[in-house]
Amino acid sequence: MTILDLPPILQTRRNHALEHATLHILAQKFPGRPLAGHSNPTGFFILGSVPAEDIRAAAVQALTRLRAGERQLAIHAGCGTNYVVSGLLAGSLAWVGLSGARTWRARLLRLPFVLVLSTFAFLISQPLGPILQARVTTEAEPGGMDVVEITPLRLLGLSIHRVVTKG
Repeated sequence: MTILDLPPILQTRRNHALEHATLHILAQKFPGRPLAGHSNPTGFFILGSVPAEDIRAAAVQALTRLRAGERQLAIHAGCGTNYVVSGLLAGSLAWVGLSGARTWRARLLRLPFVLVLSTFAFLISQPLGPILQARVTTEAEPGGMDVVEITPLRLLGLSIHRVVTKG
């Protein structure tokens, strides 16, 4: 057993996969509509103006498709994992490029090198984000998970739906 298999982490990873799959299905029905999500061990939130019935239908369809082996639904281009990988790599390589530069002039002279390093980091992060999603931040095998409840909420004028899962 690894840390990724500990119950709260595994449940979060499964919910993260279901969240992504649900967002993929909703994007097909509502193209161009801004949607976002956030997962935790007990389910996930969908942020965006979508009827609760459509979220329920999309979540159930997503769960069915994940169970049928459509693992690619667990990977989403808009996932925060992609942004974290890009930021971490670009920031780290920029730090390496500036290390040892003690003055503003020295830093300024290294700026072209730092830009090249940051661009390189961005390029290599493009395949790394989805790989990290597939291997670490999501679990496309939902196990005995079921969608239990969808609760619509309003917060500061935003439409939010809480999707509760179990199992």
